[in-house]
Amino acid sequence: MEFLSDYGLFLAKVATVVVALIIIISVIASAAQKDRGDQQGEGELRTRKLNDRYRRLKEALQSRLMDDEQRKQWQKSEKKRLKAEQKAKKQRAKSTTDNEGAPRKPRVFVLDFHGDIKASDTDMLRQSVTGVLSVAEAGTDEVVVRLESGGGLVHSYGLAAAQLDRIRNKGVALTVCVDKVAASGGYMMACVADRIIASPFAILGSIGVVAQLPNFHRLLKKNDVDFEVLTAGEHKRTLTVFGENTEKGRQKFLDDLQDTHVLFKEYVGERRPALDIHAVSNGDIWFGKRALDVHLIDEVMTSDEYLLAACERADVVAVGFHQRRSLPERLGLATSSAIEHSFWRIVGTFRNQNIQ
Repeated sequence: MEFLSDYGLFLAKVATVVVALIIIISVIASAAQKDRGDQQGEGELRTRKLNDRYRRLKEALQSRLMDDEQRKQWQKSEKKRLKAEQKAKKQRAKSTTDNEGAPRKPRVFVLDFHGDIKASDTDMLRQSVTGVLSVAEAGTDEVVVRLESGGGLVHSYGLAAAQLDRIRNKGVALTVCVDKVAASGGYMMACVADRIIASPFAILGSIGVVAQLPNFHRLLKKNDVDFEVLTAGEHKRTLTVFGENTEKGRQKFLDDLQDTHVLFKEYVGERRPALDIHAVSNGDIWFGKRALDVHLIDEVMTSDEYLLAACERADVVAVGFHQRRSLPERLGLATSSAIEHSFWRIVGTFRNQNIQ
């Protein structure tokens, strides 16, 4: 027992030292990161050419399907081809320098938006759109947005949709690809596009508005707890969580919801005039193939199919704005991701057990 007690005390001391070191390192790293952020800005725009990525995938598979002799011959021919491509690229660069008006290959800029209830990716989208619009040419280039969102706060998604409106207003072709879901606020963003493409079982629509909140007034009253709401202005507060709600306040709240729904329908109807907005604005959802029937989308196709085809005709470049994070922030995100991953593993295990 004495040994176990000493060993436990030793572990406690080691843990204390390790935690202290982590805190010190985090503070130092955070300060250094802040200094770099002050000098270099709050983030950076990163690009990745998808043509090269898809080509490497193809070449890796091709090489594994060949025997040794075939692989050697193929590698020799690939070297010759790449050398010829580099030479042609240099010639095109030279001709472009000599003649700035010479035609160039179209470009497709690919942006990603993964929406939560607050549309937290909006700021990243804003920066990416600003960068792309500074170089994109109307009538030649295209922007593709891979969009995934089940919707959320009206004002947040209104701002996100306005960022995509900037692309359309400049005359640059805009395509939205939906592989899983673009509903409610997500569809508000998607409808801005000149063309909407969705996978066969992607969820689209939900053109409606919902609000819900609990009310604890009766519970507080039962326990003799008073709650007062003081306002200046008749409609400053309509429904409350703790106060007693009136029929007049409830009706005003419903009127506001209805007006928001009308604005939503007008927004979608203006951008998709072929859509029977009255038939699809009841809050219902449609899967990809059914969404095509009611003109919520223009084509059934995955984003992978569309981008692979685009690589044949254009330079396809993925663009993303990445925020610089301090070490404590990165540690916090890693911890959060680990907890979330563990939670969904437990849920998945429980679900599989129930299915069996």
